[in-house]
Amino acid sequence: MKELDPMVFLAVFQEMLGPMLWVMLLVALGAVVAFVALLVREKGVVSRRLVRAELLGLVGGVVALVIMAQVSSSGFTDAGGPADWFLIALVYGVGAVATVILTYAVMGWMQQRLKKAGT
Repeated sequence: MKELDPMVFLAVFQEMLGPMLWVMLLVALGAVVAFVALLVREKGVVSRRLVRAELLGLVGGVVALVIMAQVSSSGFTDAGGPADWFLIALVYGVGAVATVILTYAVMGWMQQRLKKAGT
């Protein structure tokens, strides 16, 4: 493989995840849009909410590793070289960051909704 073709990655992920790939991509896109809209609306980051979202992000990284182990034909004991361990760390990191963005947005919009209902 001399060139890095994004369509190859898409085909591999489609084969591994099936329809769940498209659900995950739509949820990720929705989470990013909700996160950016919340940041614009609040004109900044709420630190207490961010810390709570980061704590849930730790769990999200573990869930990403569990999903990876379920959809791949190999387990963590098959990781042999640095590239394997880098990929495992990358999957954990992406799962953690995605969970932080999603939970921060959900908590923020829920708080906005509760404030509006209470007023």
